[in-house]
Amino acid sequence: MTPRRRLVAVTAVVTGLALLAAACSNSMGLPAAFFPNAVDTVSLYALRGTAITLPSAYSIQDRSTVRTDTTVNLDFAFDFDSVSKPTLLPTAALHLGTASGLQRTSTAFPAITLAPTGGYNLDSAVTVDTGTVLYVVSRSVTCLVGAVPLYAKLHVLRVDTVARRLKFEILVDQNCGYRGLALGLPTQ
Repeated sequence: MTPRRRLVAVTAVVTGLALLAAACSNSMGLPAAFFPNAVDTVSLYALRGTAITLPSAYSIQDRSTVRTDTTVNLDFAFDFDSVSKPTLLPTAALHLGTASGLQRTSTAFPAITLAPTGGYNLDSAVTVDTGTVLYVVSRSVTCLVGAVPLYAKLHVLRVDTVARRLKFEILVDQNCGYRGLALGLPTQ
């Protein structure tokens, strides 16, 4: 190979590596984030004592409320426990066998920018009230980087014991492998 062809070949390899690095956009080798993070305001109705047609659960992957009678594609549900305390239940607490989780935090909702990788309550109900802030991890979802969870942060805005309703704001990072929980396009 002539020196000129060798230089062109090396330049092509370096350019290819630079493009690959740009496509990954971070040190973890993840593809560039595609979905911007946004805050949604959501209401869930208790599993018991409300009409079956009302949504009682939330799907992080779909960023939507769901009815528990029509899907198993959910990450947590809302109900009142035996002493009338409002609770959120991850999937294992609902005996669905897939591992989603909840973790209380004292950090203010707007200040949360990164979800933790561990410490989630996977198998029992978490009592909540107005003002409670939680980290949420979804069950594993299949994407280009493999089966990984998605992350979210949740802030309880209101508990209505008469209507048996929970109103909250939630920010979901739908980018596979990312834990960034700031508004806009995540970087981690």
